[in-house]
Amino acid sequence: MDKNIGQDQMNALFEEVSHYFSLLSEPTRLKILHALCDGERPVGEIVQHVESTQANISRQLNMLYRYGVLARRKEGTQVYYRIKDQSTVDLCREVCGKIGKELEGRQTLDKSALARFMAGKG
Repeated sequence: MDKNIGQDQMNALFEEVSHYFSLLSEPTRLKILHALCDGERPVGEIVQHVESTQANISRQLNMLYRYGVLARRKEGTQVYYRIKDQSTVDLCREVCGKIGKELEGRQTLDKSALARFMAGKG
């Protein structure tokens, strides 16, 4: 971090970072991001992938969209979502990989599923 940043600016930065991480702290939102790691999907596919209700997924998608994590476009009656910034995908994969490796040592974890996830294929 730049040492020239004032305390007020630093506090504002930490507030924003904290809010960003709080968005990623909800499991359904992480599942949505996982569903979108390989690209854009319509809402119906996201609902099937995450295995939650349409209402819950829509609420979570809107929250991620409002904060700028997701982008969306409408085509006819379909709404498509995608992750706006690849760094979000990279961050999630890094953290999930770290936690996955820790879990591997504590309990049975499907190593092939973890490898597919880390490669962006799962």
